[in-house]
Amino acid sequence: MVVLPEQVCKAWDNRKDAVVFSTADVNGVPNSIYVKSVSRYSESLIVIVDNYFHKTRKNILAGGKASILFITNEGKSYQLKGSVRYLQSGEIYDDMKRWNPSRHPGHAAACLEVEEVYSGSERIA
Repeated sequence: MVVLPEQVCKAWDNRKDAVVFSTADVNGVPNSIYVKSVSRYSESLIVIVDNYFHKTRKNILAGGKASILFITNEGKSYQLKGSVRYLQSGEIYDDMKRWNPSRHPGHAAACLEVEEVYSGSERIA
């Protein structure tokens, strides 16, 4: 895991509402979805809530990598890539249940362990 640079943490706090969460299946076929229930848990871990995953859940459980693409309110884009875990219990899951809107089921916390960080085409971590 890498620690998110300060500029990325500030950009995260200033991002537009939804992010794009992408996974791939065992054959490498990508799947991307918009998600709003997402939070930076630490300087190297992003939590995405499985409220209504289907293909995304299958891809995560198959053990592939994932990425998040987000855009700031000023239009600057960042991409976070890494490994992803699927948690249905524990401290991170409990934390997610506290902030995920109660109208959504919150089946699990998909945890992106950041390994690479990009701003546009430039790798910054």
